[in-house]
Amino acid sequence: MASVRSLAGLMKFLRREEWRAVFNEVLDRHLAPACTRAEVSIDELPNLLGDHHGSVLWGCVFEDFLTRDIDDGRNIVDDYLERRGWKESASNKAYITALRSSVMSLYEISDIVLDESFLARDLVRGGDPIRVNERSGTRYLKPWDRVAARLVSVGSRTEMAGGVLLFDFNTSEALLKTLRRVSKKAHADAVKFARQLGQGIDKRVFADALTDTELLRTSAFLFTNIWLDDHLHRTLNPTLPQMVNTDGDELVFTTVSYPLTPSSTDAICLALAAIPAFRPESETFWNWIGPEERVDKKRRADSQTFITTFDDGSLVLGTVELKDNTLVLEGNSQQRAERGRAVVATVLEGLVGEPVIETRTVAQLMASRPAGKSEPLSSGLSPDEKWAIIQESLERHYLNLLDESVPMLGNMTPRRAAKSAKGREKLVAWLKLLENGAARQDGASPMAGCDLSWMWTELGIADLRR
Repeated sequence: MASVRSLAGLMKFLRREEWRAVFNEVLDRHLAPACTRAEVSIDELPNLLGDHHGSVLWGCVFEDFLTRDIDDGRNIVDDYLERRGWKESASNKAYITALRSSVMSLYEISDIVLDESFLARDLVRGGDPIRVNERSGTRYLKPWDRVAARLVSVGSRTEMAGGVLLFDFNTSEALLKTLRRVSKKAHADAVKFARQLGQGIDKRVFADALTDTELLRTSAFLFTNIWLDDHLHRTLNPTLPQMVNTDGDELVFTTVSYPLTPSSTDAICLALAAIPAFRPESETFWNWIGPEERVDKKRRADSQTFITTFDDGSLVLGTVELKDNTLVLEGNSQQRAERGRAVVATVLEGLVGEPVIETRTVAQLMASRPAGKSEPLSSGLSPDEKWAIIQESLERHYLNLLDESVPMLGNMTPRRAAKSAKGREKLVAWLKLLENGAARQDGASPMAGCDLSWMWTELGIADLRR
């Protein structure tokens, strides 16, 4: 990534009256639509985005402006180099000239070599990944990140310009869909125009004029608009993800408290011991278990699944505990709690009274947490032992996941998706999304440093990990 100093003279040149008004028009096209939808002004963006995102966004607009010819055919780069080029070093002039003809595209990042380079695969124009000589970017980019950027050739090197926007998977897919729609419309409009002129259609002429590169040259504002629209929406409307259990029920932690009738404790213990689905943890505590989780029902694509299992794969549906003259049944959804009530009702008649039912949503639980960080209880394990246990649990979770239906795969299991070409295409995108999510976890997260590359081999598609 070139230093800001490389463009310092050009930025100063932009302050000239002849360029400032035209630049503001370009700025409006990049930012105004998203701001209008969010009901904020462009002037409010620095406070909403923060200094870093604000400067990067301005850089994207500035770099696009460098490529544009104004109404009289002039271009700021051409004008600057003609008037002030003598002040610039040869390397700066080469970089500025490369920016003049650059286009913004969407790239997928891989094979990152710290402080040296990375591979960038163009998701719009296709082709083989390009090795990008880059230092600062290698310190914050992660494998399978998707970024909007300009790659420019300076001598024998390919460099990344400073205006770089990081897209999440869903927003990047929306961008690609928009670009495909723009391309299709441009081709249709060109054919219609030629027919109106009564001229024959020379496919070679259209192919040259409507290449992906030429369409990208006029579409930079789509990248900033879509990125800004998503960023403002998440900033102004923060929401928790929809969280469900393995039955697809919304997570609502439900407690059912039964008062005990006099002298019923021993009878209750015997009754609960007779229920096959209740696994005793102690004399007064039972785990309510189900079979190893293999749910094939469709799940919401926008939800996160909460699951608790034993080492043998048995699913924990809830818990039952005797305490303080009360029998407490707990489940992570209202539906499960009702199922649990039906199970215990068959053996507890006359031993307990009418229950008191309490529910707490995820949002309510988060709001009830005390401010500040509390010190976690010590497990007595060394950091290495804790890390090993967590990694083993995560690997078991992801191994089980290979046999579960996944919305992103059309509600197929990963193993089934691996058996068809179309399924493998979706599977590659899903695995990259998982790896990218793990790579972006901070150091305190159990997922930090979690290597999921083994999943490609397990599914027999390691050759597609590129």
